[in-house]
Amino acid sequence: MVELSYRPSHMNPCNGGFLFHAMERADILEQFDQLGGMPEDDIDLAWAALLIAASEYPELDVIAQMEVLDSLAAGAAKGMGDDGDPLSSVNNLSAYLFDEVGFHGNDSEYYDPRNSYLNEVLARRMGIPITLSLVCIEVGKRLGVPLEGVGMPGHFLLRHRDEPGIYIDPFHRGILLSEEECAQLLRDATRTAVPWDQSYLTTVSNRELIARILRNLKGIYLNQHDHQRALGIAGLAVSLQPNIIGERRDRGLIHYQLGNHQAALEDLRIYLATSPPGADTSDVQRLVDRIGGDLDG
Repeated sequence: MVELSYRPSHMNPCNGGFLFHAMERADILEQFDQLGGMPEDDIDLAWAALLIAASEYPELDVIAQMEVLDSLAAGAAKGMGDDGDPLSSVNNLSAYLFDEVGFHGNDSEYYDPRNSYLNEVLARRMGIPITLSLVCIEVGKRLGVPLEGVGMPGHFLLRHRDEPGIYIDPFHRGILLSEEECAQLLRDATRTAVPWDQSYLTTVSNRELIARILRNLKGIYLNQHDHQRALGIAGLAVSLQPNIIGERRDRGLIHYQLGNHQAALEDLRIYLATSPPGADTSDVQRLVDRIGGDLDG
């Protein structure tokens, strides 16, 4: 049988300390700041995703959520063979998570923000491609099945580290896809005749996977004109990727929408100071001048 390899659920992967059952906003921001400087391989996807969830659900029991993933791995382990074959491992894992437990893609409410919060995905057994992929990666990790995220535009996928030519679609119940089928899926997802590029199947880092979840949520909240929630997500994005200066710009613009002019000015000035001249820098400069004039007046 496959040997389970669990990380103790009660430990904080960031500093080796204990996680609280529920965390204050300041605790979440502090730990996301630590994520920003953490080596790539040390970023724990489940822990980072649950920090995002805790920002929306202040009473979230983080320990219990980690234990849900442990329980899923224990259930899947019963059906895993002992031959170590990558395709068999993927098929057995998919059979458990999608056929037996019932995880599936949320077609009818794709842009429901709950699809991007790991606790909701685990409770409702549905999500979007990237969060369902995260569940598979985390359960697979506990079973010694190394799955990697594949950032295909329009539709996040997975692949087994040792079978790079076979792709897994968690949104459609874990079906296996060839590269040609991935190209067709991209055309279907974008509803355009997108020229295919093999680079679309490049794997993404743990940091980038979490960043994509944050970008999804930020976009959803901005489309809903929920600037307060968008601001909270933007703050996490800045902490996670402090060198991605566009995140600083976005947070500044959200601050401006909320009337937080001093905070907006600070973020937008940093953006201008560290960005080469581009399509939007003139617009940002004009906004900075306007805010500065209002504050001086």
